[in-house]
Amino acid sequence: MKTGGIAERFRDKTILITGSTGFLGKLLVEKILRVQPEVRKLYLLVRAPDAIAAEERVLTEVVGNGLFDVLREQYGAGFHSFIKEKIYALPGDVTHENFGLESNDILQLSQKVDIIVNGAATTNFMERYDVALATNTIGVVHLCQFAKQCDNLKMVLHVSTAYVAGEQAGQIFEKPFQIGTALRLDYQLDIEAELQLVDKIKSELGINSDSKLEKTTMRKLGLERAVHFGWPNTYTLTKAMGEMLLQQLGQDLPVVIVRPSMITSTFQEPMPGWIEQTRTIDVIFVAYNDQTLPCFIFDGSVIFDLIPGDMVINAMMAAINSQWNKQAQVIYHVTSSHQNPLPLSLIEESLYKYFHKNPRTSKDGKTIQNEKILTFNRLVYFQAYMILRFDDTNLRKLWKATAMDQNDASKFNFDPNCINWSSYLVKTHIPAAIMYANNSKMKTGHAQYGSR
Repeated sequence: MKTGGIAERFRDKTILITGSTGFLGKLLVEKILRVQPEVRKLYLLVRAPDAIAAEERVLTEVVGNGLFDVLREQYGAGFHSFIKEKIYALPGDVTHENFGLESNDILQLSQKVDIIVNGAATTNFMERYDVALATNTIGVVHLCQFAKQCDNLKMVLHVSTAYVAGEQAGQIFEKPFQIGTALRLDYQLDIEAELQLVDKIKSELGINSDSKLEKTTMRKLGLERAVHFGWPNTYTLTKAMGEMLLQQLGQDLPVVIVRPSMITSTFQEPMPGWIEQTRTIDVIFVAYNDQTLPCFIFDGSVIFDLIPGDMVINAMMAAINSQWNKQAQVIYHVTSSHQNPLPLSLIEESLYKYFHKNPRTSKDGKTIQNEKILTFNRLVYFQAYMILRFDDTNLRKLWKATAMDQNDASKFNFDPNCINWSSYLVKTHIPAAIMYANNSKMKTGHAQYGSR
């Protein structure tokens, strides 16, 4: 592999990004603009009724975010003109053929795009089955159909999740899913049959799609089908099916699949501790802060696989550079458990350490000391997300090559070995998670929760 020049790879390139309003999507847009201002154009596909509404969403939900403060300070009064020059908002949706774009628009886009980054997903573990299938699974079909129309395409990067592995024990390898292969032994997964099942049940219900009965039925169906085939929830099942279709339909495309584990706040860039939504593990931190978690059932030796969001982005950009225009499909586990495992006991210790140093205060200013959580070593909490160890051979090879260039190693750090978990949790992530939750409560009266 030719090393170095990761940022240069993006110079004068046109990139289509789906899911840009999500956590990773925002980070990617900001990182590209910060390290390579000479990128030609970023087309951001966002759900919106028209171009004006799409632009408003991008300006409000992406660029208007505090994440862009470093760029905002760098460009000063010229920030908005820079953004207008580099970003173009497209009103569309991956759930529709040609992303719902007009034929003329899709033709022009296909002649310009060098890179596609597919980050669009519904990450709700208990999403409606029809909704999750449309975005996480069929969205990949539309992605491949468009990619094959692109004249100058050099890379398709698809963001999946490490937890497509389900609840398997032992080491999980960076291997692709074969179409129709279920996690449950001797079971076959027919994606077309699943789509037909959804249509059949919705037809039998014969009611408005916004009805409470249909929503409940579709949520239950998703969980039932996931468990039937060996996955813990609708999200992981539909993401696995998306990978299967990409493996089948994208054989003649240059494809990279990244599978991050539990994504946490930024480690370093563009500032430490940037976070959006109360993420999976953060529910524990917030509950501890609110003292609504009097006890916790866990095995302290169990490994939590966390990875900071900026490391995921750096790995994505390094992977694009490494696999540039190679007609192959490569999978990277962007994880930490293999190289720098984080035991649950250290999370519990960091939790107590942070709150001991930063106790809550009452309305009258008096200190409220948090008591240490009573723990029991019986049942593993969040078991489906803690029992796995992810092989990261491809990722380690990528880092070894990246680290040969000091400039790339500095700008695109994704080595989990450099993370001091105790320091990161106590000084960066826990305070970020608590701050976000508190701000959210002030705005809405309750906390907001998300998963990726």
